[in-house]
Amino acid sequence: MTDDDPSRQAGGDAPPRPLRRAPAPPEIVELASPNHGPRKGVAAPNMIVIHYTNMSSAALALARLCNPAAEVSAHYLIDETGGTFRLVSEMRRAWHAGVSAWGPVEDVNSHSIGIELANPGPEGGLPPFPEAQIEALERLLFAIRLRWAIPPARVLGHSDVAVGRKIDPGEKFPWRRLARAGHAVWSDAEAPDPLPFLPPETLLGVHGLKLGYRWQETAEGFADLVRALQMRFAPDETGAPASHRLAARVAEMAERHPVDAGQRRSSYAPPSPSGRVHVSAPRPGEGDADLGPDFDLDTE
Repeated sequence: MTDDDPSRQAGGDAPPRPLRRAPAPPEIVELASPNHGPRKGVAAPNMIVIHYTNMSSAALALARLCNPAAEVSAHYLIDETGGTFRLVSEMRRAWHAGVSAWGPVEDVNSHSIGIELANPGPEGGLPPFPEAQIEALERLLFAIRLRWAIPPARVLGHSDVAVGRKIDPGEKFPWRRLARAGHAVWSDAEAPDPLPFLPPETLLGVHGLKLGYRWQETAEGFADLVRALQMRFAPDETGAPASHRLAARVAEMAERHPVDAGQRRSSYAPPSPSGRVHVSAPRPGEGDADLGPDFDLDTE
């Protein structure tokens, strides 16, 4: 099986493709933000959260992320040309995820590294992410994941950890491409034949929970879950009713990558500093780097 075979990442039982050769890390511009603090109860990050800025330009986003009055930040921002800015040390807790959860982890900011991609979001027509930007992201992900031994299943979107509250990086983000590069997980499963007896909504609830998703236990909250799963695993279905195709993909991901609290490390990376995992809830509205028109002023 060649390295170009999509089955290594896109469904089936093949394991994620190992990171064999380190690409050159992106050239990083240091631009320090004052908006950060110590990680709480965690010695090392164990997940990565990807955002879009939802602002009209990278310059405006950088200004906001570095503004102490805004009380938001991220570890990195990548502009449309691939320019990469480091705003907060990876050892520190940036304020990007806000009220969020993944599996048992409720203080996502303490457990994660946040990466902002300059993109105007829905207000600007949600343009595709430029090739130079995604190339820089892949190189940055390689370096971060190797440094901290973060497995592909813990590279997430803001919409994954804040179901119903956030929708970035949106349905145009190339998750399948990242999975083929070894930096995320993906399934190309199709609806089974014959169809299961259970409706897809039931299957999505069961397997979404096993995978790590958390949502409000209301009809509206479940609709938010379906949309989050669509954006992540079946972006062409975003906004449509729940399907057995989507349920099959989420079921495969839940079977292969059930959520944990971040203790398990990937096999291909060297050991990294780690500590006892502790889950602590953030104060409401804490550190949420959604920068655009629906920006909520969140406090650390």
